[in-house]
Amino acid sequence: MMNIYDSLEPEAHIAPVLESELSDEEVLRELAASRLRLGDRVVVLGHHYQQDDVIALADITGDSLELAKHAAKLSDKTEYIVFCGVHFMAETADMLTAGKKKVILPDLKAGCSMADMANRFDIDKAWSFLTAHSKGKITPITYINCAATLKSFVGENGGAICTSSNAEKVITWGLSQGEKLLFFPDQHLGRNTCFKLGIPLSEMVVYDPRRQNGGLTPEQVQNAKVILWYGYCSVHQGFTTEHIQMWRKKDPTRTLIVHPECSFEVVQGSDLAGSTSFIINQIAAAPAGSKFAVGTEINLVNRLAAQFKDKDIQSLSPYQCLCTTMYRIRPRWMLESFRAIEKNQPVNVISVDAETRKWSLLALERMLAIV
Repeated sequence: MMNIYDSLEPEAHIAPVLESELSDEEVLRELAASRLRLGDRVVVLGHHYQQDDVIALADITGDSLELAKHAAKLSDKTEYIVFCGVHFMAETADMLTAGKKKVILPDLKAGCSMADMANRFDIDKAWSFLTAHSKGKITPITYINCAATLKSFVGENGGAICTSSNAEKVITWGLSQGEKLLFFPDQHLGRNTCFKLGIPLSEMVVYDPRRQNGGLTPEQVQNAKVILWYGYCSVHQGFTTEHIQMWRKKDPTRTLIVHPECSFEVVQGSDLAGSTSFIINQIAAAPAGSKFAVGTEINLVNRLAAQFKDKDIQSLSPYQCLCTTMYRIRPRWMLESFRAIEKNQPVNVISVDAETRKWSLLALERMLAIV
């Protein structure tokens, strides 16, 4: 049997089990035994984009906010949450559990390239420039896919968090609070949602933190209704109009359904666009024989194809559009997390400081009040 871990770099992981120590099957057996010993003390959360062998080990699966909400509802018996996702998701789970449970990320290098495109230093710098040159109030809205420090920034400055499912409602609320909107870190979700709400592209500008003043003039800031941060999801950025055209030519009857983190041109060229939950629900509700080309992470696409065998489900792209940082979470590293817990020496514990938690939760509470 091919060892699926051969392609991984051991030095990229925290306290890994040596490749020569256990086979893949032995890892799974040890994990099962450890979980039995720990019982209700540990719950494993698995994001939709994880590989199947990780999802098979999860007690609860879902998107980032779903999982964080589940974390907040866990019983007092649960002491540890092993979060099979990326860093910002584990942060949100820690904040929603108010520090009452230890949230563990099996590999600390499981991050998010989009979240990394917006850091607090750059946001503070941008905010100073934008507010200095805006004739009206700017309301900041952040996609939940960001670091806790950015969620905190939004809470401090009168804004709210959104998800891809509720972005329309939260953005509508944000625009009612002032004259302008700052949306980060994903420019595509912001642009696609605002356009759907009737805001023309001519009233949107992009702030690029790599350029002086974000590449904007004071006049552009004054004239804009929406200021989009230059950030994007590397997975959904991989879907192109060429893929749309390929399927239109190859199979005109196939429904093209994409995530709103895809580019404006891809969303406009598709038949349907919506959150991960939207995509799952649309496919689940479709009659047998339905055909879909799906523009989202390949693990989820493959899982949907396996679940709904009565339908023809393909990836929109002929290439493997996968989230490489999600791939850092492996059963082998999960075993190390369980071993450490059994020794009462947990590793890779994600903890958000009290001040950041306070403002971040305020931004989250605003979102929940809106939706």
